[in-house]
Formats: sequence, structure tokens, C-alpha cells
Amino acid sequence: MDPLVWIMLGVAAIMVLILFKKIIKVVLVVAVLVFVLVVVAEKLTLKPALHTSGLDFVRMPLGFKIETFADNLGGSLVSTPGPNNGARLLALKDDTVFVTVSKQGKIYALEDKDKDAKVETMSVFLENLNNPHGIAFYQDWVYIAEEDRVMRIKEKGNKPDLTTMEKVVDLPEGSHWTRTIQIVNDKLLISIGSSCNVCIEEDKRRGTIQQCDLEGRSCKPFATGLRNAVGFIEHEGTIYATDNGRDELGNDLPPDEINILQEGKDYGWPYCYGRQVHDAGFEKEKNPCASTEPSLVDLPAHSGVLGLAVYTGNKFPEEYRGKMFVASHGSWNREPPTGYKIFLVDLEKKSFRDFATGWLDGAVVRGRPVDMINFRDGLLVSDDNAGKVYFVSYEG
Repeated sequence: MDPLVWIMLGVAAIMVLILFKKIIKVVLVVAVLVFVLVVVAEKLTLKPALHTSGLDFVRMPLGFKIETFADNLGGSLVSTPGPNNGARLLALKDDTVFVTVSKQGKIYALEDKDKDAKVETMSVFLENLNNPHGIAFYQDWVYIAEEDRVMRIKEKGNKPDLTTMEKVVDLPEGSHWTRTIQIVNDKLLISIGSSCNVCIEEDKRRGTIQQCDLEGRSCKPFATGLRNAVGFIEHEGTIYATDNGRDELGNDLPPDEINILQEGKDYGWPYCYGRQVHDAGFEKEKNPCASTEPSLVDLPAHSGVLGLAVYTGNKFPEEYRGKMFVASHGSWNREPPTGYKIFLVDLEKKSFRDFATGWLDGAVVRGRPVDMINFRDGLLVSDDNAGKVYFVSYEG
């Protein structure tokens, strides 16, 4: 054989060996990266969510039952900080439950016309929205809070009249981007979370609940000093709101809060938290908390308290009637983690205890409760990690 051919074959063999070594190195690097990611996920409790059909892992008081009311509403394979990919806020009109799925940009209509607390039909009511979150009804209008605006559209038979869609009010974007709305006394209330962990806001709409007329005019602060009041409701003339405390003060401070909201009141953030406790990192004056409103109930720090409902049905035992149920989305920055449950709050005694637990099992996240509403003498609960809506009832 020609010597030149031997030389060419030798060069080719060397190149194959070099390429093979590079492939081996790449494989080793990828393997190391996968190992590191697994370790980090383990540390941050970012385990795959177990979207099982059964809910036997949920622990509640004797006699209570939890079932899947609706499924396939988004969902996440892992539990991440902030809103996950599934069902968020709930609203009820007649026999239809409307649920926002922010990360999909959609609102679903879940029909239960035979009133058996099970969905017969599920349809997309509206889509192509910018992180839709809060939803409220007034006469034949549906008000929807997106990240950057509140809009409204007329609805009939669970179908939107697209010719009526109009913007009501512009909102600031970014950071705590969830926007929750309620209509109280013919006024539109809009919760706008802070732009930061803790800071003095340049945009004075941030960290407040704003009040506007139903056309979006005459907007003004209704309540201030609220870092991130994701959930708020009106019950028998009183407005209750959750508030999520700041980070970076350790595992146990500051508490998450339940507040009674009153017009013109300041609830402390960023200078104060809880029951008028001064955040020393933000000293405004000698006693900055003297003029602020104390929390009604302090819940464990970093629980991620979001939606809430006062039970108004008749089938729960007497000790649960008139009590508040609070969805705890769960912590991402606490060791060990807390939350991933539903709290029961006694408003008169200003106390709380666990009602439903089990969505967190060691490092495995099975779900993250978000919102709650009264429904069919029970409660509906949304879960943005599992992509479900649950129905909680009492059978005795």
C-alpha cells in the first residue's frame, strides 16, 4: 500500500481518538451538571410533583373529604418560587366556577349545572391574556386583572362578548406581578404587590390596595403598607386580607399576616410588620409603628398565605362555621420548609391551627394551595402546582 495512504489512515485514526476523548469529556461534564442540578433541586425541595388521582395523602379532621373537582388546569413538574403553572384564583357565578391560569394566559369556565360538585364541562372562557389573576363579577360584566391592567368584558352563557372588551385601568408591571381584585360597595379594589423584597417605593401604587370607580377613574389608595396582599375578601361588611412578609430576616421573621382592611389605614410595610414590630433596617423615625395598624392574626413566617374564605355553608360542624380558611402556598426560602397546607383561623380568638396538610412530604411537593371560595356547602381550593381544583366537603 502507498505510504501516503498509511499516513492518511494514521491521521484519521488519531483524529477519531481525539474526537472520542472529547465526547467522553462532554459526557462526563454533562453527568456532573446533572448531578449538581439534582442536588440543588433536593436542597430547594424542587422535587417532581406527584399528580396522582387519589388524594389519600391529604390529612384533615375526621369526617371531612377532599375530591378533585377539576383537573388538567396547567400544573408544574417541579415546585418553584412564586406562582406555578396551574390554577390560581377562583370566582363563582351561578353554577359556573371561573378560574385563572396565569402562566397560560387563560381563564377557564367550569360548569356544574347538576349541582353535584363535579365538573360536567370545562371550556376556555378567554385566552391570550397577560398573566391574568384576579376575577370579579358585576352585573353582566366580568372584570379581569392582568399584570399590567384591569379590563372588563360582558359575558352571557359562559361566553365572552369580544366586542365589549375594554381597558378599565393601567397597572404597574414586574416583580410581585399578581393582581387581585374585588368589587365592594360598587367600587373596584385592586391589590398591587411591592416591586421588591423590602424598599421605599417610587411608584406609590405598589404595596397598596387601590380603589377606583367601576370605569377605572378616580383611583386612590384604599390601604397602604401591604407588601403583597395576594388574597382579600369582603365578609359581612369587613374586608380581610392576607399579606406576605419580607425575606432575609431568618426562618421565623417576619410573620405572614391576616389583616382587617380599613380605608386610609397604613399596615406598616416596609417599616413595620406584624403587631407593630419595627423593622430595624427601615428606621423612618423614632417610633415608626405607632401610627400603623397591627395585624389581626400572625401566621408562620414564609408560609406564603394567599387566598382565604370565611365558611358560610351549613354542612360543616358548628365549630367550623364562621371560621376563616386560609390557603398556604408554602415556603421556598426556609429550612425546614413550611406551609403547603390550609390553615383554620378563629377570628374571635385571633388564633389558628392546621386544617389540611400533606401536600409537602419530606422533599416531595404534591401540591400548593392558592385560593378558596365557598361552594355547595363546602369549599373549593385551587392548586397551581398540581393544576387542580379540589372540593372539600363534610360527610360526618
